[in-house]
Amino acid sequence: MPDASFPFFVLIGFVAQLIDGALGMAYGVASTSALLFLGMPPALASANVHAAEVFTTAASGVSHAVARNVDWRLFLRLALAGAAGGVVGAASISFIDMAAARPFILAYLFVMGVVVIRRALEAQRPEKKIERVVLLGAVGGFCDAVGGGGWGPVVTSNLLARGAAPAKVVGTVNLAEFFVTAAVTVTFIASLGPNFGKAALGLVIGGVFAAPIAAFGAKRLPRHTLTALVGATICGVSAYGLWSALA
Repeated sequence: MPDASFPFFVLIGFVAQLIDGALGMAYGVASTSALLFLGMPPALASANVHAAEVFTTAASGVSHAVARNVDWRLFLRLALAGAAGGVVGAASISFIDMAAARPFILAYLFVMGVVVIRRALEAQRPEKKIERVVLLGAVGGFCDAVGGGGWGPVVTSNLLARGAAPAKVVGTVNLAEFFVTAAVTVTFIASLGPNFGKAALGLVIGGVFAAPIAAFGAKRLPRHTLTALVGATICGVSAYGLWSALA
């Protein structure tokens, strides 16, 4: 893509980090939706997003650990299963015909937008101890690699719907995401080569500037309303891209 596109990568990273900082999810889905909208191939979009997320998830995960928002037993199972699922997903998409894969990726992202909207509408349930998360972690990691995002919407929404404590869920899922993202990024480098740095750098720069703003705004924005708006935006962008790809 032309060098003139770099400011757009920075802007995408900035907006995506604002979303993720306020909601605890949707960085990958929002970033990948925007990159696909700009015409980037699915595997390359996912590779760039995951390379940037290595840095953003590390900062987020460490912060939650310091704040004692991590369930370490749950974290270990999610991280291992998610990393394994992510490797399989990244290896799969790296060898799929890009033109054929694009409509499926966009359709997946539309579904993720619906998941985010559903998350906004969920009522709070009594806290429960969570078991049997290995399959959830593997599916979340696979979807995250294939779609360039989805770990948060898939895993976080599922755990919260099952009655887990919100603070522990967000902290644990964010810390586990670092290991999922690292595994996916290494797989993309092995299969595609380190040829996707420009967009990733832009996403990181935008995210760094947005992080403190997101942290400040997360305490003040109407969470459920913003979540629904994010989901609607993802659905709209993905639907437009799907219509364009099939037209």
